[in-house]
Amino acid sequence: MDSLAAKLTKMNEQAFSALGLPLEYARVMVSGQAETAQFQCNGAMPSAKAAKKNPREIAQDVIEKLKALDQDGIFTALSVGGPGFININVAEAFIAAHLKELAADKERLGVPTLSKNGEFITLDYGGPNVAKAMHVGHLRSSIIGDSLRRLLSAVGYMVIADVHLGDWGTPMGMLIADYLDKNEAGIIFTYDDLSRPDHVERLMNDMVERYPKAAARFNENETFRQKAHFQTKQLQDKQDPAYGMWKIIRDVSIVGMKKNFDALGVRFDLWNGESDAHDYIDPMVEDFKAKGIAQESEGALVVPVAREDDKKETPPLILLKSDGAVLYGTTDLGTLVDRMSGEGPRPIKIIYVVDQRQGLHFEQVFRAARKGGIVPDSVELTHAGFGTMNGPDGKPFKTRAGGVMKLEDLIAMGIEKARERLKEAKLAEDMPAAEKEDIAHKVAIAAIKFADLQNNRIADYVFDLDRMTAFEGKTGPYLLYQAVRINSLLRKAAEQGFQPAPDYVLKEQDKPLALLLCELPDQIQLALRNYSPHILCDYAYKVAQEFSSFYGSCHILSENDAALRGSRLALCQLTARHLQVLLKLLGIDIPERM
Repeated sequence: MDSLAAKLTKMNEQAFSALGLPLEYARVMVSGQAETAQFQCNGAMPSAKAAKKNPREIAQDVIEKLKALDQDGIFTALSVGGPGFININVAEAFIAAHLKELAADKERLGVPTLSKNGEFITLDYGGPNVAKAMHVGHLRSSIIGDSLRRLLSAVGYMVIADVHLGDWGTPMGMLIADYLDKNEAGIIFTYDDLSRPDHVERLMNDMVERYPKAAARFNENETFRQKAHFQTKQLQDKQDPAYGMWKIIRDVSIVGMKKNFDALGVRFDLWNGESDAHDYIDPMVEDFKAKGIAQESEGALVVPVAREDDKKETPPLILLKSDGAVLYGTTDLGTLVDRMSGEGPRPIKIIYVVDQRQGLHFEQVFRAARKGGIVPDSVELTHAGFGTMNGPDGKPFKTRAGGVMKLEDLIAMGIEKARERLKEAKLAEDMPAAEKEDIAHKVAIAAIKFADLQNNRIADYVFDLDRMTAFEGKTGPYLLYQAVRINSLLRKAAEQGFQPAPDYVLKEQDKPLALLLCELPDQIQLALRNYSPHILCDYAYKVAQEFSSFYGSCHILSENDAALRGSRLALCQLTARHLQVLLKLLGIDIPERM
């Protein structure tokens, strides 16, 4: 369903059309100055040139036409402001009717359906490497990607979430060569029972400890480097023991990853990796050669992707190094071949949620994919980049010892801090231990996710555990507390025999919250425009703040007027549903109580 502003836009379009003004300028939006008007249209200014009239005259003409069109008494005030703003106030009955329609939308609460045919979108996020512990560097891609998955799914798209593992190439060859060179391959085949947590933990710990040592040997020892290259070739030719060892390494690693992703509430439909692109690479390279797209350059095979209108140099994408080895760009192109020609559905968008420092890489890949005919122009290719998560010193977040922090350690820190916050606030004191622990986990994940998502994704941000776990301010725990408080209020009302009314009776102090609740469809579309979950964070916080003001200034359970009390309970219920929808889109679960 439309937002209140969208309904007013449709009326305004009728006025613009009748006056011969461009319809694209008829958009009505929420006013930036609530003390002046509830809504406004700025279309008179850009229409002035075409109409050859003063913007204020145009604005007045539009107002007169709106008055003539208003058969239902929708408008209570229409005026011209500044150089030609059209200021709009609407009747309480118009707002109340919209709220009733919104409340009746039990399934969607006004969330728009933007894909009526269920088109497919592929989301590429996560990107952890096998045989390594997940660390804080995987946090942003996972959280942002999962929120976009939820948001795109909510508006009707069929979203395929692909973790895109780093599971192929020289790093795997190094690790396998280290096991074989030390006659310790038996460790892999001994601890290969994925159903046993002790096996998974034993092998993961061994790989995590072994990998950096193998990398150091690779860099320092030419003999070992040759062995690693040989095992890489054996792996890519699917020859045992390298291939059999790799399959166990990969499977055990995925079990460990799922533990971290489950703790964050992040899920994937596909657990594919670079290895899944391998069989597509040789045919793709031959096709590029046949089309004359690939060229030799200093022994390497490259795809020139520079354009005449480039403002800075865009290097060619290297398909094959001089020794025949493939790079990330090659495997990313192979993955696109898989996504566009494999057995699965063809996506209309492919979105990569990856560190924005990889911007040049994806520009090269996208241009090469278009040039090679892998992805047609009708399919959107987007790199939804993000900034870094920094410590208080402004540098990428580290442990106190200066090392990279494991993701599971970060989550554990968050849960411990959440326990402290609950104790300080005297919340969940008399609850069973299991429920209290569940609440602490939800508070911690809400804190971590909201602290990340509330920032424009391209911005860096400072990870401050003390600030983000507070129950005051713009934090995830604050939103949880407000949602729980509203639900508690509704339960108390039911115990006293009071129920939300089907109709709304709006007093002046009720209108700010009522009007804000009418904005959800617009906020959803705004968040989708540039794949920006922070828009939803801002809106959720505004809703929570406005409810707090409403709660502080209005009688609710103590209201003697039954109709007004029922209306305000209905507003409480609608606010609770808004917070539930918004937090679910952000991947945040609300406890039943605190």
